[in-house]
Amino acid sequence: MNFIDLIRKKRDGISLTKEEIEFFAFSAADDSVPDYQISAMLMAMFLNGLDETETLNLTQAMAHSGDVADLSAIDGIKGDKHSTGGVGDKTTLIVAPIVAECGVKIAKMSGRGLGHTGGTVDKLESIPGFKTSLSSDEFTEIVNKCGLCVAGQSGRLCPADKKLYGLRDVTATVDNIPLIASSVMSKKLAGGADCIVLDVKCGSGAFMKDKASAKQLAEKMVEIGRGAGRKIAALITDMDVPLGYYIGNSLEVIEAVETLKGNGPEDLTELSVLLAAKLLELAGKGTFEECKALAMSKIDDGSALKKLAEMVTLQGGCSDYIFDTTLFTRAAYECEITAWESGYISYMNAEGIGAVCVELGAGRLRKEDVIDPSAGIILHKKTGDRIEMGEKIAVLYYSDEKLFENAKQQFMKSVKIGNEKKDKLSVLIEIVE
Repeated sequence: MNFIDLIRKKRDGISLTKEEIEFFAFSAADDSVPDYQISAMLMAMFLNGLDETETLNLTQAMAHSGDVADLSAIDGIKGDKHSTGGVGDKTTLIVAPIVAECGVKIAKMSGRGLGHTGGTVDKLESIPGFKTSLSSDEFTEIVNKCGLCVAGQSGRLCPADKKLYGLRDVTATVDNIPLIASSVMSKKLAGGADCIVLDVKCGSGAFMKDKASAKQLAEKMVEIGRGAGRKIAALITDMDVPLGYYIGNSLEVIEAVETLKGNGPEDLTELSVLLAAKLLELAGKGTFEECKALAMSKIDDGSALKKLAEMVTLQGGCSDYIFDTTLFTRAAYECEITAWESGYISYMNAEGIGAVCVELGAGRLRKEDVIDPSAGIILHKKTGDRIEMGEKIAVLYYSDEKLFENAKQQFMKSVKIGNEKKDKLSVLIEIVE
């Protein structure tokens, strides 16, 4: 097959066949075609779009360009949950044990944080001893023992997507719904789950800044999942404000634990229960309302917290930290940021606040950066709250005192105080099925 002919065909707006798309994806995965030709094809796809069949074929080709999880040795229905990324989003640590305790197996591969969004793997690794690098046999054994395992992604998972993602970033071909959807869903299909619930973030801290684009992405991913024979739904949720009050790796584990104890903030508890309920509904555990009650019961009786602790133990971590979060190492430095005037918090730039966390050492700008698990932010006020001059807005935690001043200035630029009280929005915007 001649790659130049494929570029020409897509350049002229002609749909590619399944075989042609597979040739494109596998060539990207094994580096048999130079980057400039892959980039040319990406630009042709960006400009002329991909139809429904092309998008599904590209997703499946990328999913099968490397390792594909074989979950056949795991008994029962397998579920997965994916977020498009946000700030303070620790829902996997809450949703996964709830769903597992309800009898749906969670065999989940998660990623690390990059940029202003945190990664589940980084959060779990703030628990001493916790292992996210597991063999397939270890992974399967843990899921069969406790119904739940969260591991790092295989280095050979979707290599075509890794190549295309890197090239899209440097060729101005990122903002394309079919390419974004196929990138996300290729990893979900390779993960092997029967049922998938997607959390599509919308707002200042999300990749999709407005509801229309978030809905378009959600619909496209649900369409792909159905086309691949999966039970799937998407929740479009608010990310104009950080989720919960704790941001940073060990801080987010602490807040997740508090939520599983029934003491979590309203927005985080609500979203976690909704995501768990939708996944349980897809798995046939009842109606959505029945599944919400079921999910909440696992928080109320403490069984979901015990399930998280069981997973931590099986993955080599110290579960004492789940039952007593005061054991987590505190950052060497902490400093309050107080209000510079009285009024109401009228706006919080969630992405800006996420960037402050990175500045403090809680995230990474490059994959090789080392993170500080104790660094982060605890918010004391959020959009819509009344605040008096001199009152505490947030506390910043960090281990290198040279990082504070710049982080403080960034934080203050990310928060606006005004005279009008803004209503607090519901965390759920819409469900796409």
